[in-house]
Amino acid sequence: MDIRSEQPADPLAIFGAWLAEAEASEPNDANAMALATVGEDGMPSSRMVLLKGYDPDGFVFYTNYESRKGRQLLATPKAALLFHWKSLRRQVRIEGGVAPVSDAEADEYFASRHKQSRIGAWASQQSRPLAGRFELEKRVALYAAKYAIGTVPRPSYWSGFRLTPRLIEFWQDGAFRLHDRLVYSRETPGAENGWTTERLYP
Repeated sequence: MDIRSEQPADPLAIFGAWLAEAEASEPNDANAMALATVGEDGMPSSRMVLLKGYDPDGFVFYTNYESRKGRQLLATPKAALLFHWKSLRRQVRIEGGVAPVSDAEADEYFASRHKQSRIGAWASQQSRPLAGRFELEKRVALYAAKYAIGTVPRPSYWSGFRLTPRLIEFWQDGAFRLHDRLVYSRETPGAENGWTTERLYP
């Protein structure tokens, strides 16, 4: 979908088309996105995470709530996302408020993960000091033995967030840096058909 010629009323139509093209062209993790949060001191922080789902209600990702990003999002429930698909020369910026997903939704996704990843969620005290690799490996072995038989339950501190967008900007590379930028914004998050659009200078 070329935003020079198309401008659907719903920005998810563009996002869905672009993500599908990225899944066919990107060598790794087309769903990878930079997640920016802010600490209580006002200092921004960013890292790469994976998008695990999106719909009209928002964009979903999962993490350890006791990690740095988890604590920041719980304290200041606002964030920004950035997708950059180098093979397509495109990027998407998304800004909005965040809220935890339901326990049922988190349980369903956690159960879909590989067993070793579920054990890793128990073993990793994410973002906290680690004396050495051996300490982590010991914790992995401990929980692998504990959950050797049966299912691995979801830790209470491991869940997801949903970002409900107020702004979505699509960027498409242009010759001589004359790029195309199309912005969708709305005053009320989650409002049906509430998007306004404008084009920006590159």
